Amino acid sequence: LNEEAQWVEYLEASTINGSRFLLQTPDLLIYPTDKPVAQYPELSTIFNNKGNTSLPFRQLSDIVNINGEPYQIIIRKSQEQKLALVANIIIIMLLVFAILLLGTLIFNWIISRRLWRPFQSSLQKIRNIALPQMSTIRFEETGTREFNELNASLNAMVNKIHSDYVNMKEFTEDAAHEMQTPLAVAQTKLELLLQDPDLSTAQTEAIVQATTALQRLGKLNQSLLLLAKIENQQYPSESIIDLTEVTGKYLRLFDEIIKEKHLAVEKSFTRPFEVKMHTFLADSLVSNLLGNAIKYNNHGGSLSITINDQQYCIENSSHQPEIDPQRLFKRFTASSKSENPSTGLGLAIVKRIADTHDLSISYKMREEKHRFCLAKPNL
Repeated sequence: LNEEAQWVEYLEASTINGSRFLLQTPDLLIYPTDKPVAQYPELSTIFNNKGNTSLPFRQLSDIVNINGEPYQIIIRKSQEQKLALVANIIIIMLLVFAILLLGTLIFNWIISRRLWRPFQSSLQKIRNIALPQMSTIRFEETGTREFNELNASLNAMVNKIHSDYVNMKEFTEDAAHEMQTPLAVAQTKLELLLQDPDLSTAQTEAIVQATTALQRLGKLNQSLLLLAKIENQQYPSESIIDLTEVTGKYLRLFDEIIKEKHLAVEKSFTRPFEVKMHTFLADSLVSNLLGNAIKYNNHGGSLSITINDQQYCIENSSHQPEIDPQRLFKRFTASSKSENPSTGLGLAIVKRIADTHDLSISYKMREEKHRFCLAKPNL
């Protein structure tokens, strides 16, 4: 509009003597016309195709009276530089905001890492905590009051847990030694009484029942002590144990029972199933699984053992009903239909040993066959 006013002033001065004016450029067009004078100039945006691109222009079109003669004035201004400027400003602002955001994130990460370093240290100690080594664990003071309060509480908790662990360990060790002695003495005395020829039939039967109860009590005591020791981590993982070899050993030990029950044993040992655990725990794990598979098997039934590097499975035929999953690994859930009643702690011991050594155990029954499988965590 300002440029139009300047051209109108120039035209009025140039055509005052009656001459006519004509100017034509890509951005400016001035010529006489027969159209009526416009009341207001017309502003619009047009696009000029240049090659494969479309360039935007801002256009003013107006018809004005110059010394009594109408003139058409068309003024065009290219918007290409303006759009490029806007685009460059947007890109620069986005780049600046991105740099600010990245700088803020990096700064916050550095600050947070430094501030949370004591917490991460305490967390790492908690993750690697083990009952036998709890006496050596201490949470140091930091420069943050909240973390100091947390570490003080953790130190008190660790001391209490270690004290309880020591007391429980002493109790289990004392029970293992002291409780076995009177049980053995009582059982020996009862066996001596059985040799007395003056005993009546009723007395002999009563002594036999008492002897059986003492034997069951002894096994129960040993199983409970074993569970307590496992829970207190009193059996450190000493070396890599191949459960295939342990299974072979117990198959030889149970050979007489297998022959007596006429069991068909099928073995599939493709690759060794190796686990890092205490030798005694490996024996307990295999003996309980294999012992249950033989004890609850049918006369003339089948026993299948499948072992590879990832799974250890034992499957046995049995008329026993399917075990309730809710009671499968609970303590004192022995089958009441078994000819040889047990303490009901075998599967609980197996479950505890498996959990302690990061092994998963599963149970499935199909076509009167019970199947127990141990699996390593990468399965």
